[in-house]
Amino acid sequence: MFNGIIFNKGLITKISRRSKGINIFVKSDLKLTNKDIGVSVACDGVCLTLITIKQKILEFYLSNETVKRSKFKFLKIKDLINLELPLKYGQKISGHICQGHVDTTGKVLSVKKVDKSYIFDFEVNSKERKNIIEKASICINGISLTISKVTKKGFQIWVIPHTYKLTNLSRVKKGSLVNIEIDILSKYVKNFFHEKK
Repeated sequence: MFNGIIFNKGLITKISRRSKGINIFVKSDLKLTNKDIGVSVACDGVCLTLITIKQKILEFYLSNETVKRSKFKFLKIKDLINLELPLKYGQKISGHICQGHVDTTGKVLSVKKVDKSYIFDFEVNSKERKNIIEKASICINGISLTISKVTKKGFQIWVIPHTYKLTNLSRVKKGSLVNIEIDILSKYVKNFFHEKK
């Protein structure tokens, strides 16, 4: 369980592709040791399990299902990803509840700077578009954000300078893909009312 508040990033240093998935190697300053092997880490919003750590290089395994649903199918060496450790009991939740279960990817249609903030316009597939609600929370590349506007093709968000600087959104541009996790509460409510009909 995560809350989408990002303080750490990691650099992809190696990608090992195999028939049923990939292993990724991420250089990071996260304070983890061999005792932490098995811990969950949100990598650009995808909940992955740490399997090895050596000289600040973290290794994770991704199944084909995870690769297919996320932007990791296009991952490259030197890509920068957002990292978040799981919430601890008693820790403040500044964002919203994020599971690390990415629903789909979104395509960036535009990035506009307004004063010191940035407006990002995303396109999502029609299936997930039905779950988009104005002013609801949404997780993009592991970042807890708020939907400012629902559009015909998807939605918009405003990003403040602090978030822009601390996350890999500063590298996102028109045509980029991002990982998207729809707010779990909105999905549960929609599913409940669908079953009641």
